[in-house]
Amino acid sequence: MSGRLEKLRVELEKIGAEAFITEKPENRLYLSGFSGSTGSVVVTADQAFLVTDFRYVEQAAEQAPDFVIVNNERKAVEAIANLLKEQRVSRLAFESSVSFQTYQDWSKAFADVELLPTNGLVEKIRMYKDEAEMVIIREAVRIAEAAFEHIQGYIRPGVREIDVAMELEFFMRKQGATGSAFDMIVASGPRGALPHGRATEKVIQAGEMVTMDFGAAFQGYNSDITRTVSVGEPHPKMREIYDVVLRAQLAGLQALQPGNTCKAADAATRDLITQAGYGDAYGHSAGHGLGLEVHELPHVSAASQFVLEPGMLVTMEPGIYITGLGGVRIEDDVLITADGHEVLNKTTKELLILPV
Repeated sequence: MSGRLEKLRVELEKIGAEAFITEKPENRLYLSGFSGSTGSVVVTADQAFLVTDFRYVEQAAEQAPDFVIVNNERKAVEAIANLLKEQRVSRLAFESSVSFQTYQDWSKAFADVELLPTNGLVEKIRMYKDEAEMVIIREAVRIAEAAFEHIQGYIRPGVREIDVAMELEFFMRKQGATGSAFDMIVASGPRGALPHGRATEKVIQAGEMVTMDFGAAFQGYNSDITRTVSVGEPHPKMREIYDVVLRAQLAGLQALQPGNTCKAADAATRDLITQAGYGDAYGHSAGHGLGLEVHELPHVSAASQFVLEPGMLVTMEPGIYITGLGGVRIEDDVLITADGHEVLNKTTKELLILPV
């Protein structure tokens, strides 16, 4: 974790801060390795502290060897205040996403410290995945892909969407996942027109297409895959839409090159779908960063100012959604490399027609 701390210290020096504090679980894990549910990370120019309570002291010492572990015997805010005083911190950077109550508590407890709000300080460092992170993420992808292969033999007419979702999660947990990366989407038939159609008790019918958007949570990291399959022969219009989305997704993947902009990658999918006559049916961005959070930097959207660089991990997931008919989305997880990109997902994207 020391390399991550040094990168953070460089950013702190740029803004004239003497220390940084975070309680955000993802940033706490990223900087320290500590996976407990409670704790404050404080990083100064030459030291790093993890303030937590008696429940986690032993775990913290094991998981965060680069940190001085501080047991807040009473209130955490008092322990942090004492720590800042001991370290003679006068300018403390914090994340502007903290609650107003937390800000008030800190303002009162750290009376002699100037609080400097920041936005995305750690998140911008997190955009670039290191080898240790990629080992974990690849396993998260493998688990989700195995679940997709498994579910193909489970989906049939008469099965509810919620049954599919539960089977996916149960299988991923058996494969080693700590759970689902997010509240998964299983949308069949006309419900496929809902980009975020959570699984319901709707019964899947023959001739319907089923969109499944899910991922595995593994050691703090996430995968995110979307595949759309047909239960029996699909409606001709849906087959046409599937072909357009697949071509758009492949075009988007081709645009994921170092030096290219996220905006251009989004445009590669949007232009093709628009030219096919479905521009109004594609209302979301082409993708997003992926890692400790399911949605993180960089954004792959029409408004994104990010330039793709090696080490970034993003999704590519265009879709078309037709009210009353259904929808199609296809999504892969993609690592930007020095000479192009690597699609982590290996499962087929050709239209699968499952037996009825």
